[in-house]
Amino acid sequence: MINTNQIARIALIALLIVGCVFVLHPFMAAMLFAAVICVFTWPLYQRIWLMLGKRDVLAAVIMTLLLLLALILPMAYLAVNLADSATVLLGEARKIMQSLPSTAPQWIENIPIMGSQFAESWQRAFVSHEELMRLTSHYAEPLRKHLLSAIQLVMGGFLQLLFVVFIAFFFYRDGARLANTVIAMVRRLGGALGEEMLQLSCMTVKGVMLGIFGTAVAQSTVALFGFWLAGAPMPLLLALATFFLSVVPAGPPLVWGSAALWLFNQGEHGWAIFLGVYGLLAISSVDNVIKPILISHSSHLPMLLVVLGVLGGALAFGFIGIFLGPTLLAVGLTLISHWVALQNKRAD
Repeated sequence: MINTNQIARIALIALLIVGCVFVLHPFMAAMLFAAVICVFTWPLYQRIWLMLGKRDVLAAVIMTLLLLLALILPMAYLAVNLADSATVLLGEARKIMQSLPSTAPQWIENIPIMGSQFAESWQRAFVSHEELMRLTSHYAEPLRKHLLSAIQLVMGGFLQLLFVVFIAFFFYRDGARLANTVIAMVRRLGGALGEEMLQLSCMTVKGVMLGIFGTAVAQSTVALFGFWLAGAPMPLLLALATFFLSVVPAGPPLVWGSAALWLFNQGEHGWAIFLGVYGLLAISSVDNVIKPILISHSSHLPMLLVVLGVLGGALAFGFIGIFLGPTLLAVGLTLISHWVALQNKRAD
């Protein structure tokens, strides 16, 4: 029978756990993403650690500098240039609306049910200059708010990544000791099955991260060449946007499609058509070719879970949730599938 002292100790331990969770909750996303990155890059750290004579601190510093170059510099470039690009985009959108013909195109009039109303609104807006300016301001303000939200998301992601890299330094430095502690806890709580699940989780994290980042690098590299060749504005910025949006199924087409429309509006019809075809056959096809090869030995997330992982991760964790959400769902799906397979095997 449990006595009063045992109840008091359990209550104190429970309160201590709750307090630790409350303290660490604001940093949980950064800690999770830092852990994911460290698990993914641990083989590279091990090589550097051996080359440097097994010096933990020096190897951790080198890996932190590599993360700064790979993550922080591109993110800083994107954050700095996105605000200026948003201003230019709003100006271009206003010019496009003011240069449209005063008569609505025939395909607008042919839209079922609402076509005639759209055509009348089009003509009324362009007959009256005041109406046109009001219409332009009406659509420009929501667009400006969305662009500002995107800028805030990127700036928040930049700060999150800085904190992730900071935490990763300590995970690299103390990684071996932390890994032994986690293994001992898992062995204590789950036995052989717990160790198997932990190893499966690490393999899934490596496979999914390789698929996500490998595909992102491949798509952004192919996209950079196409943007540069077609003469799109700020090709490096567009390539970085392709990199970060490659997780979303419709992300890269949104980038190269917008660039193609910009070229078409500038009178570069040939290059606009080229970029559209290149984006469809080269940029978007990378996702269908490279990703299955990179994650062939890990869990394959259904398209619905990918979208939910990206959106839910962004809502829960901010910018880094774009990458963290699908990874966590992949680990969860793999562990559940493996557990179900074990139960079915035991039942047979």
